Amino acid sequence: MSANLPRRLLLVNGPNLNLLGTREPDVYGSQTLADVEQLTAATAAASGFDIRAVQSNHEGVLIDAIHAARQDCAGIIINPGGLTHTSVVLRDALSAVALPVAEVHISNVQEREAFRHHSYVADVAVVHVIGEGVAGYASATRRLIEVLTGQADG
Repeated sequence: MSANLPRRLLLVNGPNLNLLGTREPDVYGSQTLADVEQLTAATAAASGFDIRAVQSNHEGVLIDAIHAARQDCAGIIINPGGLTHTSVVLRDALSAVALPVAEVHISNVQEREAFRHHSYVADVAVVHVIGEGVAGYASATRRLIEVLTGQADG
């Protein structure tokens, strides 16, 4: 990673993730979106990065935030929520900004309903963390920073 690249990551959380802590705690746990944002920020800070977090239930808001990331972010951590399985335009926005992407899902989507098995984000992401609970955000953050700093195992 060159010295002039920003040391900021965009954290994107999609629809319904604002309900973490109360929505289906048997699937998503009891931690809140604020907990996710705090964990991600602390993990990034340990490597000298900061986080700009956005959550929206509106696809266009997420796309605008992804486009804006080109200006001051080195990479994107995203849990697209249900848009994972439906949004070609979200995938295209991630591809268009040409920043490394880490895809994270709290639950193991491969063990859930069949419609959750396909991810439109998967082919543009360089990191995939699935089914590790909220702790997966920390894992995704560390792994993305390793990619950005050239420390990834390959």
